[in-house]
Amino acid sequence: MPALVVNLTIAPEEYQRMYAGAAKHVSAVSVDGRRVQFPANILRPYVTRDGVRGRFMIRFTADNRFESIKRL
Repeated sequence: MPALVVNLTIAPEEYQRMYAGAAKHVSAVSVDGRRVQFPANILRPYVTRDGVRGRFMIRFTADNRFESIKRL
């Protein structure tokens, strides 16, 4: 299954806009330079009062649908 590693830094105010529905997707660049877009709601388990910060591995199915996310 394909996987990408991304470093994310999303401020609490920015994630709040996503949570409120103003933005439904996050666009990021993986550590190997590929651009990836994924649903913002997959980050909910990783939201703290400081927003979302960290390195994450995102796995996709063979047809490029989101499968799982894990903090590294």
